Amino acid sequence: MRTKPDLVLTDFTLPDKNGLELIKDIRAVRPELPVLVISMHEESLYAERVLRAGARGYITKEEGGDKLMHAIRHVLGGAIYVSDQMSARILEIFSGGQAMQERSAVEELSDREFEIFELLGGGLSTQQIAARLHLSMKTVDAHRANIKDKLNVKTTNELISYAARWSAFRSHPAGRRRRSPAGGRVGR
Repeated sequence: MRTKPDLVLTDFTLPDKNGLELIKDIRAVRPELPVLVISMHEESLYAERVLRAGARGYITKEEGGDKLMHAIRHVLGGAIYVSDQMSARILEIFSGGQAMQERSAVEELSDREFEIFELLGGGLSTQQIAARLHLSMKTVDAHRANIKDKLNVKTTNELISYAARWSAFRSHPAGRRRRSPAGGRVGR
């Protein structure tokens, strides 16, 4: 007998698949099934992406059990859940306000570009990225060129260095609470 869950709770970082791809796959098979992402990753970089992919909410693991239960109830009730700060930011962006101007160049990357940028920061080669994402090396190279343009980086070595610094900064607890090297806010 197949189960019919009322809600999917998932992390953004998965062993063999990107969380965005999982959300899109779930939406393709069960569009009515709400997805709530619970992640260690900073909300300001990931919440918009998971909402665009079709998730109904995003909460960081550091929020704790009471907030998580509130988020679950909120999503099961048919609403979208993000923190108050993220909600205000999304409304600012939507209205063309100041938050739009404060977005970092990294936040402006497409989902696929962002995924490749993160993998570059993790030390993967073009060939490894292509294999992991099931893309051709030419496609990865094209995305890498777009990333360089958007981040105003001239060489591949500069891009890899930038991605590695950004990744290290983002993963360091103190770094998540300050501005990122990319200029946008990485944490609260």
